[in-house]
Amino acid sequence: MANLTTPFRYDYVGSFLRPEKLKKARADFEAGKITREQLKEVEDACILELVAKIKELGYHVITDGEFRRATWHLDFMWGFDGIEHKKTVDGNTTFDGEAAMIDDTFMVGKISVKNHPFVDHFKFVKALEDENIIAKQTVPSPAQFYAYFTGAELLDTTLEIYGTEEAFAEDVIKAYGEFIEEIYAAGCRNLQFDDCVWGGLVNPKLAVALTGRRGEALEEYKKVILALNNKVVEEAPADLTINTHVCRGNYHSTFFSSGAYDGVADLLFGEENVNAYYLEYDDERSGGFTPLAKITGNKKVVLGLVTTKTPKLEDKQSVIARIKEASKYVPLENLYLSPQCGFASCEIGNKLTEEEQWAKLKLVKEIAEEVWGA
Repeated sequence: MANLTTPFRYDYVGSFLRPEKLKKARADFEAGKITREQLKEVEDACILELVAKIKELGYHVITDGEFRRATWHLDFMWGFDGIEHKKTVDGNTTFDGEAAMIDDTFMVGKISVKNHPFVDHFKFVKALEDENIIAKQTVPSPAQFYAYFTGAELLDTTLEIYGTEEAFAEDVIKAYGEFIEEIYAAGCRNLQFDDCVWGGLVNPKLAVALTGRRGEALEEYKKVILALNNKVVEEAPADLTINTHVCRGNYHSTFFSSGAYDGVADLLFGEENVNAYYLEYDDERSGGFTPLAKITGNKKVVLGLVTTKTPKLEDKQSVIARIKEASKYVPLENLYLSPQCGFASCEIGNKLTEEEQWAKLKLVKEIAEEVWGA
């Protein structure tokens, strides 16, 4: 096992644009033209090509690009007993005016985990590690799982199954523990919790719409999701590095939420017990760096200053200036650099080409080497 840990001075969130041959294979599988085994062969080949490219660029962390998923979060949920899904007809969640065509996902019974498919997905990537490369696994945070099934639209179903939100929260913690036990046994030592809950809560109006809670009830809700994440981290093996990525939505180059981190900084930065935060800071929707002063302990901050939403390359000196600005609130040695999110949180991908994707990562590396000598 490589003796490395995330984050790295130049890093990335996790997902990559799906190659055309993979998109075709998935479409052919959905149409019944090829078998699941044939689809897996294409997935395997595309992941091998992806990892080779990441290594060629000189990055020290690899993922499968989320090539075996339709979305960053729902496929993970489908691996739990008690969760089912079906194709959406008209689209659902709206991202900046664009309806996302992602599967309707719902609970049919109490949740648990055994032989989660992501474990085998991880094993494939782990086998590609070397002395300079570590594999990481990205999954939605426990708070994300809890929030999805206790949101305004699905809460009634959850209460029919569990009786109380507290009982459901206990099972989320237990089920995540089961998943972590499985993937840890498979050799995973770097786990990333992707979290749009905090990214939604930065927007007060959206927070009320998503949760159905306002005022004191909303503040209590923030404490509940904090406790969920922290409990799962607390119960995980001590040598498992757990980081988190906070996002405001990333679908086909659109967004879901806007707002600065100020309203969640006390809890998210002050009390969430992760090793590092991968933070969205690519435009004015994310606000300034002042909330980073709330970061406690020796926690690390990965600044997402390079956008995955547009192909235009950022000005190198402007990015360096922003890193220096952030260092007023977090010591430079605790800062890192990455794109603000993945390149394809859903398989539709963002509006740029693979060549433009790689140019973004080259820029991230060049800047990091100039700032830190990484």
